[in-house]
Amino acid sequence: MNITLHQLRVLRIVAQKQSITKAAEELNMTQPAVSIQLKKMQGQFDIPLTEVIGRKVYITDFGLDVCGIAGKVLAEMEEIEYKAAAYKGILAGRLSVSVVSTGKYILPYFLSGFLQANPAVELSVDVTNRLRVIESLEENEVDFSLVSVPPTQLQVMEEMIMPNRWYLVAPKNYPIPDRQRLDKSVFAKIPLIFREEGSGTRYIMQQYFKQAGIVPRISLELASDEAVKQAVMAGLGLSILSILTLKNELRQKEVKIVPVRGLPLKSNWRLIWLKRKKASLIAQAYLDYVRREKATIYREKFSWMEEVG
Repeated sequence: MNITLHQLRVLRIVAQKQSITKAAEELNMTQPAVSIQLKKMQGQFDIPLTEVIGRKVYITDFGLDVCGIAGKVLAEMEEIEYKAAAYKGILAGRLSVSVVSTGKYILPYFLSGFLQANPAVELSVDVTNRLRVIESLEENEVDFSLVSVPPTQLQVMEEMIMPNRWYLVAPKNYPIPDRQRLDKSVFAKIPLIFREEGSGTRYIMQQYFKQAGIVPRISLELASDEAVKQAVMAGLGLSILSILTLKNELRQKEVKIVPVRGLPLKSNWRLIWLKRKKASLIAQAYLDYVRREKATIYREKFSWMEEVG
């Protein structure tokens, strides 16, 4: 048997993309070149690795087994390369992180110093909703996930990095009684803008309303915090948002915080990783960096949150 590492990479990408065209784009190869590598690899086996239905390429059960083994082989080869670099005093490797959409406001600050100190590190960041973040962690696709609401269905380790708070946000002209906190019952009366199903912000809101025994008036559902902010500023309703998303709007007085008993909702941003996962050299180095620098990063970049009432 004469299977090359290149052929293993091609098979894995084709399996992921279910398309020769998309795999070729990902691998920076021509479509015929991808097909040739697949054909050469198939020639090593009497059992089909792939099957074509319509325009999609599907991996057979046998092909999936081979892909699983290929992933382990390629990972071990990468580890050899990274260890060789480490012996030269160079920290090199791939760091992969999935992050809930609100986390995009903080993750860059917890990466920049590490990447500047270690330019040989390859970074992969996937910004998506909470459901997809947890899925990527469960499927062992990433080293870490950045979340504010940890999963309950997975055994994970975590490193707290900074606080998170959610406030009720209204348009700048929304009337608020002076020096008075509104009762929770206000949520049954005001139109609320929700994030889409699967988002961490929506989950936080739903848990809050469930515990308070309140059925909120949902006027609108949107797919991003930015869209929610624009809708609030346009007067389409109020929403509960993380303070991290509101820095500029509060300073420019485009929105205002509505004081409500029981708010702000509080949690913590945390890096989480699978308890059973063995950390790579690069993952351990990054975790050490976060533990060492998180207090300084918070003080220099996020202490403004403490000023919000």
